Amino acid sequence: MRKTAVLLAVSLAGLSSLAHASDTEKGKLVFTQEAQPSCTLCHTLADAGSAGEIGPDLDELKPSREQVINAVTSGVGIMPPFGELLSSDQIQAVARYVTSVTGGEN
Repeated sequence: MRKTAVLLAVSLAGLSSLAHASDTEKGKLVFTQEAQPSCTLCHTLADAGSAGEIGPDLDELKPSREQVINAVTSGVGIMPPFGELLSSDQIQAVARYVTSVTGGEN
């Protein structure tokens, strides 16, 4: 019985890691392809292979998840709002992705 419980816990931990990986991949797709215009045009983000110079360098900024959500949803400075162009799931995914690859606060 105990062996079964341990195997179940290990399996659930593995599923959690897979879910996080797919969230990160989904966020990367939003960042690189689904958002129009693409986030890569304006932002530098090493993981995405982007070197935009209009917006802040996200690797240096290390924004929090909340900062990304607010900026993407409502816009900031010359960045247009994407709140009506992207779904809530897409915005959440890109926020998780950016904070995950930059080390920003979740």
